[in-house]
Amino acid sequence: METKPLNILVIRFRQMGDAVLSTPLLETLHNSFPDARIDFVLNENIAPLFENHPSINHIIPFSNDERHHFFKYVKKIWSVTHKTHYDVIIDLRSTMNTMLFAMCSPSSKYRIGLKKPYTWLAFNHRLERCGNATNMVDHNIRFASPLAKLGTIRPLYNLTLGITKDEISSFRKYMEEKGIDLSRKVMLVGVVAKIPSRAWPESNIVELLARWIAKYPTMQLIFNYAPGVEEESAKRIYSTLGYPKNIFINISARNIRQLAAMSYNCTAYFGNEGGARHIVQAMGRPSLVICSPKASKKKWLPTHSGVAAWGISASDYGDIEGKDYSQIYEMIKVDDVWKVLNDFMQTQGIT
Repeated sequence: METKPLNILVIRFRQMGDAVLSTPLLETLHNSFPDARIDFVLNENIAPLFENHPSINHIIPFSNDERHHFFKYVKKIWSVTHKTHYDVIIDLRSTMNTMLFAMCSPSSKYRIGLKKPYTWLAFNHRLERCGNATNMVDHNIRFASPLAKLGTIRPLYNLTLGITKDEISSFRKYMEEKGIDLSRKVMLVGVVAKIPSRAWPESNIVELLARWIAKYPTMQLIFNYAPGVEEESAKRIYSTLGYPKNIFINISARNIRQLAAMSYNCTAYFGNEGGARHIVQAMGRPSLVICSPKASKKKWLPTHSGVAAWGISASDYGDIEGKDYSQIYEMIKVDDVWKVLNDFMQTQGIT
């Protein structure tokens, strides 16, 4: 059995949701090797979300400039891997770029990545890629499996963040100042998406929300959106609905930690699938999402923790093979979503 504390480096570039989905691996590593130092490499713009995380010792952010300037990128990787001798390097993406971490640290005993035609150059432990029938949480936790030689692997499946009580309390006060009555149900609603082609059509959203407001007039809805195109779309939906008083469009999270605090202060989430939904689950709130046309519910909606994560996919209603995004979204009818939404709210005690 290993007695020396391990130095572990976990690399997870890309989007916010991908990074949140990797937290069960971080929790598993910390639970299995409580004395280990766990460092986490990720994009600078989402790094603040993981501050105070109980299973991360050091966050190593890479800016866009560092990631897209070859010499700056290699120089920083060299600095990271030589400042600390890592016993374990876990590369969750295993691309030509990210595997440079392992290649710059050949003395690391465990260099763990995905099985791709070129990754034998970097890794001495290679895992199969995640298919649509495998959940991303299970897949990510599997990266700890080669370490079973060092001790018992004790998996933890929850999505987790380190948002403080003060942050939650501060945003709660802000919501109340904006007119939210926290004695009543509050739904966070993702009416838009970062990529417009991966959002359920606005006309459908408007029809669904009109039914929702009519049936549940005391329920408060907060529109979640980013500045720019998303904000324009959200305001257009709000206007089309006639500016209903129980929709709040003036409550905004100025950063991703505030988005997490807002999620905690809401009852549940409904809307388009995306990184916000994973934050909602990490904050212990149930969610119902309309999945992107090509996204697998089995793969992207983890349900291990007991926090409800419901999804609606076009594949529930027919074959999507050969159809483009707009044709696939046409398969998801308002009546179908309305039925699932009501089932979801009754099951979760939200009505």
